[in-house]
Parts: sequence; C-alpha cells; structure tokens
Amino acid sequence: MEFLEAIILGIVQGLTEFLPVSSSGHLEIIKHVFGKDKSGEENLVMTVVLHFATALSTIFVFRKDINTIFKKTVKKEKDEINFIIFIICSMIPAIIVGFVFESKIKTLFELKGLVFVGMMLIITAALLLLADKAKKSDKSLNIKNSLIIGIAQALAIFPGISRSGATISTSVLLGIDKEKAAKFSFLMVVPLIIGKISYDLIFKIESLLSVNLTILLVGFLSSFLTGLISCKLMIYFVKKSKLKYFSLYCIIVALFCIFI
Repeated sequence: MEFLEAIILGIVQGLTEFLPVSSSGHLEIIKHVFGKDKSGEENLVMTVVLHFATALSTIFVFRKDINTIFKKTVKKEKDEINFIIFIICSMIPAIIVGFVFESKIKTLFELKGLVFVGMMLIITAALLLLADKAKKSDKSLNIKNSLIIGIAQALAIFPGISRSGATISTSVLLGIDKEKAAKFSFLMVVPLIIGKISYDLIFKIESLLSVNLTILLVGFLSSFLTGLISCKLMIYFVKKSKLKYFSLYCIIVALFCIFI
C-alpha cells in the first residue's frame, strides 16, 4: 500500500463516515478504482486504523458533551443516565447482527460486488430524501426509539447503507430534533467502534506489526483530520435540511456502481 493510497483512503473514510454516503461503500469503490483486491491482512489493519481515527475525531468534536455526560452521570442525574441507557440499547441490534450475520453478508457482497453497493446506496438515498422532507419535531429519545435507531445502525453492515444516513434519517422520521439526532447518531457508534477495534487489536496484533507503520500513520492522520471537518459539516447540513443533496449524490454513485 502506497502513501498516496493511504491518504486517499483516509480522506474517503473521514468524509464518508460522517457524511451520509456510506464509508464502507466508498472504500469498496476506491479499492475497485485502484484495481486491487485488498482483502488481506494489510487492508484489514488499515480499515481498523481508519475507523479508529474517525472514532477519535468524533470524541474530539463532542468532547464537551461527553465530559458533561460523565460528570452528570457520576452525580446520578436522571437525564444523563437515561442517555447512556439509550446508547446501550442502540448498540444491541448491531452487536447481534455483527456476530450472527457478518460472514453471510460478506459472502453476499462477494457475489454481487459493486452492483450490491449501488443497490444499497439507492436505499440510503431514499432514507435521506424522506428525512429531509420530515416535519420539524422535538420528541425525546426513549428505549423504544433507541432500539429502532439501533436496528437502522445494524443495517449499515451492508456496504452502501450509510450508518450516519440511516441512523439520522430514522431519528428524524421518529420525530427527534435534527441536531439531537445527529449528535446521538455520532455518539452511539463510538463504543461499538472502540469495542471492535479492541477486539481486532487483541486477536490480530501480529497483522498490525507486519504492516508499514508509517503508512498506517499517514492514513490515520488523513482520516482523523478529514473526520473533524466532515463531522461538523454534517451537523450543519442536518440542521439546515440539506440532506436531499446527499440523496442525489448517492443516486449518482449508485448508477456508477451498477452500470459502470
């Protein structure tokens, strides 16, 4: 893996992790464009590093919110304790799907390739369009809504289904305030990413040590810095009801995947 490729992959991950256009789908497209089947250890380690970078950028952007949540939780304030409960509930569907269906979904993707990514991007586009047209509302999160949003997050295991797009769209369609929906969407994935990264590092430490660490660092920095920008941009776009532009983009990319 070359430095330029690591930079490009980092930028793509940093942008698409937060912007509702599917990071996994775009990474597959980039691999296809490079003309390389990077399904080996090098690609696995780079994917882990890039996701870790965007998780850290999320923590950095919402560091004040996270600090407030922990302080108030220690003081046993009800709202903050409930928020943590909602985060935990939202993780349950993704954990189940990850352990039970991940290998089957990988097999399905290998059979369909970019055509499958394109089909999933069309679903993402439809969700974004529906959310953009949703009426303004300010309902509160609850356990039921958290589980439904968690199911939307679990569906993002399909390359082409945007995790942020699916979770934010579902939240907005459930009547949750758009800014709150964006923040919840970004924060709910942090424990999952950190858990997945910890698992991969524990059981795949030999793979990490076998990869050029300088290239990993370049990819990490590229993804982290891009993630900082795109995270803040996404909150702005959601508040201003501009998701329809991303919907159009997803359709264009989907057509590319299916027909090209």
